[in-house]
Amino acid sequence: MRIAASSMATMLQQTCSVPLARAASARSLAAAAAASPPSTARDPRVLLGMSEQQLQQLAVDLGQQSYRGKQLHQLIYKRKVREIEDFSHLPLVFRNELQEAGWRVGRSPVYHTVTAADGTVKLLIKLEDNRLIETVGIPVEDEKGSVRLTACVSSQVGCPLKCSFCATGKGGFSRNLQAHEIIEQVLAIEETFKHRVKNVVFMGMGEPMLNLKSVLEAHRCLNKDVQIGQRMITISTVGVPNTIKKLASHKIQSTLAVSLHAPNQKLRESIVPSAKSYPLNAIMKDCQDYFQETSRRVSFEYALLAGVNDAEEHAIELAELLHEWGRGNHVNLIPFNPIDGSDYKRPSKKAVLAFASVLESRKIAVSVRQTRGLDASAACGQLRNKFQKSPLLAETDEMQSQPEIAMAC
Repeated sequence: MRIAASSMATMLQQTCSVPLARAASARSLAAAAAASPPSTARDPRVLLGMSEQQLQQLAVDLGQQSYRGKQLHQLIYKRKVREIEDFSHLPLVFRNELQEAGWRVGRSPVYHTVTAADGTVKLLIKLEDNRLIETVGIPVEDEKGSVRLTACVSSQVGCPLKCSFCATGKGGFSRNLQAHEIIEQVLAIEETFKHRVKNVVFMGMGEPMLNLKSVLEAHRCLNKDVQIGQRMITISTVGVPNTIKKLASHKIQSTLAVSLHAPNQKLRESIVPSAKSYPLNAIMKDCQDYFQETSRRVSFEYALLAGVNDAEEHAIELAELLHEWGRGNHVNLIPFNPIDGSDYKRPSKKAVLAFASVLESRKIAVSVRQTRGLDASAACGQLRNKFQKSPLLAETDEMQSQPEIAMAC
């Protein structure tokens, strides 16, 4: 059994939204998919998110030599320059042409920063329409003293699944993020830490599978342009019908993390109401097919709720379920991090270790996530809600009137 510190998966605690908090009723899930824009169109005049080849073509289209596109690529992704007017390496005439044509880099300002005692940093990023999103930087030092930095990114402004125990859901849902609004979260973390991001996890605000088009566009850019390995990227989901198959068809080599939270259908429906529209057996079959299609094992998230799903018999049943559907499964145990308005409780350390021990004894790879950033409004959505109760708030002056948050460092 591995206890947190050594792997990417175990670095992440409730600094990222617990995938449990994305669950909703079957009706809510269907409504969310309908209400959520089917695909947030990429802003055609945003440079961030464009490949080097596309930037070279843009330079040629504006009468420049193609190598100017390579310079653009370096300025955007390596130097992380935020404004075209600051592209000092480019001729003034080229900069003016870009601006006159309506082009912009596509970077947003950091509205607020909270740093926890353990070094975890949560950023509030203010988008062009004055909405706020959260992203988290999680540094972990290995035995050799090297720092591995993980960025936990949001995929939506708020969450449409509106769980009663979810801080993000309590803040409401506004829209899907565009690809560049996902990519810029990683660049902001790198700027804050002055260090390269090694891992990216789509475990922040929102349900990634409800914004799969933008998520995949961001995934391509993070891999090819920001140069983060596909195997260092994790896409998490509570389960949206037909989307796991769609993701598998792209044959990406990233990790799929599925929020399970229960070993049987009845219990899962009581914890994750959307299970009524996406039964456990259907999810497990899709996960099995995903493995066969991509040769990448699926990681299962399991939020431990005291007195609800944390008994040893639940662990035994979970092991049997995973063995039934294949080998090579991995379980991330997540001791619940209480949030305001939730009746769920965090299990004792003894109960967590006992649950993990049962899984390990039955040949299930298991890790226990380490608690990170609990003094930085850890659960996803909590910090945003303190500054912006409604994602529809549009007046900057109103946002700035919100009280500052004292950092416990």
